[in-house]
Amino acid sequence: MKLDILVFTAHPDDAELACAGTLISHVEMGKKVGIVDLTRGELGTRGTPELRAAEAAEASKVMGIHIRENLGFRDGFFTEDELHKLEVVKMIRKYQPEVILANAIRDRHPDHGRASSLVSEASFVSGLRMVETRIDGNPQQPWRAKNIYHYIQSNFIMPDFIVDVSAAWEKKMLAIRCFKSQFYDPSSKEPSTFISSPDFMKMLESRGKELGHSIGASYGEGFTVERHLGVKDLFHLQ
Repeated sequence: MKLDILVFTAHPDDAELACAGTLISHVEMGKKVGIVDLTRGELGTRGTPELRAAEAAEASKVMGIHIRENLGFRDGFFTEDELHKLEVVKMIRKYQPEVILANAIRDRHPDHGRASSLVSEASFVSGLRMVETRIDGNPQQPWRAKNIYHYIQSNFIMPDFIVDVSAAWEKKMLAIRCFKSQFYDPSSKEPSTFISSPDFMKMLESRGKELGHSIGASYGEGFTVERHLGVKDLFHLQ
């Protein structure tokens, strides 16, 4: 299946937290959207990899995305070496996205910045015809997405552009709540974490409102770019 948007995440739930509103909005526009999680999040304090996989599947249904895969890289220990890079290249060539969304360029969790760099480099390598990859024994053709954008995660980064996700915000929060093992649940007996506190959920709400307010919308999600954005029509800018 050829995708319009392919999202890479270091961990299951990264996409839901950072850019689910954007994904939902584009699915509702008729775009084909997919997610590739690099790890199973097995180092997480709460839940299990199996539970997180089930939660990710449920969240995917809420968002309406078309495919979701997990590459099974080692949580906390994957690197930017040739092996990992080529596995990402295989996914890019398999789904041939027009746009790639990747982790924040830097963040509280070191996996996020490392995943950001890994996907960015793999996106370039994917377009090189001398780099050969195969899936199920079949050779793949080179493919390079038109654009790669980085979503913003826990640490605030000044966005280069903001997507109005007002109409998708309620569904975004439903997708996040599918990860019951990870986020605020007053009945949970598991250890508290940075993202399981009610304050974290308040931060998400506040950031969404702040970014939305800056473009005259109720809610927004911010992204950074790797190269300047170009437009031909000033009247298409919000």
